[in-house]
Amino acid sequence: MPDPRFFETLSPLNVADLAAQIGGEVERGGDRMIASVAPLSSADGGAIAFLGDRKFSAALATTQAGCVIVPAEAKDAAPSSAAVIISRTPQAAWAKASLALHRPILLDKAITYDAACEDDSVVVEPGAILGQGVRIGRGSRIGANSVIAPGVQIGRDCAIGANVSVAFALIGDRVKLYAGARIGEAGFGATGTAAGVMDIPQLGRVILQDGVTVGANSCIDRGAYDDTVIGENTKIDNLVMVGHNCVIGRNCLLVANTGISGSVTVGDNVIFGGKAGIGDHITIGEGARVAAGAGVLADVPAGETWSGYPARPIRQFLRETVWLAKQASSKKAPKES
Repeated sequence: MPDPRFFETLSPLNVADLAAQIGGEVERGGDRMIASVAPLSSADGGAIAFLGDRKFSAALATTQAGCVIVPAEAKDAAPSSAAVIISRTPQAAWAKASLALHRPILLDKAITYDAACEDDSVVVEPGAILGQGVRIGRGSRIGANSVIAPGVQIGRDCAIGANVSVAFALIGDRVKLYAGARIGEAGFGATGTAAGVMDIPQLGRVILQDGVTVGANSCIDRGAYDDTVIGENTKIDNLVMVGHNCVIGRNCLLVANTGISGSVTVGDNVIFGGKAGIGDHITIGEGARVAAGAGVLADVPAGETWSGYPARPIRQFLRETVWLAKQASSKKAPKES
């Protein structure tokens, strides 16, 4: 279930009514009541999930979801306990179900300093806006013109710079967010429909653990359903992008212009050089190093240093670079006729 501090759960719908709204066809279980959306792996009997790729067929077979949305060829693989909706575009149908069952809580009105702050040691600079349900711990400071959206929890001794926006986020103690940082915006998720491309609602959160620093104008997207997590004492430079569902370990360093795609898992004590780029669904092992400008398209084992594009172990990269340089220099210019 999406966090009720950030999302309102609407009235439950039966499978037949839900199918009518999302453009699906009921295969069985039209009377089953559905109250929420969830992935196959974590759905319960009151949730609807979907199969978007055959590689998740095992998860479909074992899901506890009350209803699943599947393509016609996969309907027999659904567990007998689940209601089934057939759709040619299961992910798009699930996205529409998300809109029918959940709604983000918007910043309709601000609350007062006393309602949000733990005590009078908190400083809220001019122009800052605090949404309903916001809580700010002792000794923290909110910069001028920053927007703290409904439900956000900020720990003690935090420093939020000017013009920062924070939404759908839980923030620990001693966290620093420098000017212009964007925390908790929707992750980049889209899927095709018969009418064109549609956005997939992002129902997760951002969790910044104690001691995290986020540089100026950096962006950390909230999860699509699960959370985006930045581990304790990780330091993020200016102009860094962290995509939805990423889990970054403790004591990591992300240097300026690093871009991390969605659903990347990073171990503790990892260093990313400037302008490093990481493909989606990749795992970076504990203590690994990614050199400046590297483009990582495969998992990086723990403790290794990778460089180049596509990135590979640095010794291999250097050998190949030296060999290529020698080959280029050994070529003689063609003789004039």
